[in-house]
Amino acid sequence: MGDSLTQLQDAVDQLAQQFVACIYYVNRHHNLETLGPGDQIRDVKQEPDQQEVDPHPEEVFKAAQVELAQDLILKEQQIEMLICSLPGLDNSEQDQEANIKELEEELKVAEAQRQEAIEEKEDTMRKLDAVIRSIRRP
Repeated sequence: MGDSLTQLQDAVDQLAQQFVACIYYVNRHHNLETLGPGDQIRDVKQEPDQQEVDPHPEEVFKAAQVELAQDLILKEQQIEMLICSLPGLDNSEQDQEANIKELEEELKVAEAQRQEAIEEKEDTMRKLDAVIRSIRRP
């Protein structure tokens, strides 16, 4: 598993794909009905084996709509849980700033230790070089 932000981005991408799939299903499998007396169903010329709409029986269509809606709600709840698990949401802005300052201090201490180690390494290298140069061959 990736980090929390990657999981959140993946979940949002999946939700977007589910939205597209829902729209496609409803667009493809609805019944061609008019909504008002002035409405008319447009006549589109198509290939003989191609249908504009493949209507499903009403009970199947309604059951599929309910299932698609439940899937969308479930994915939205998963996204909500991922958002709630992100760090820093329970901390105030002042707490976060204090935490950042503390981390900056720790970083300064670590950098000072690193510089000391570099100096010690260079000193040891100079001493070792001097010892090697002072050794005479018999």
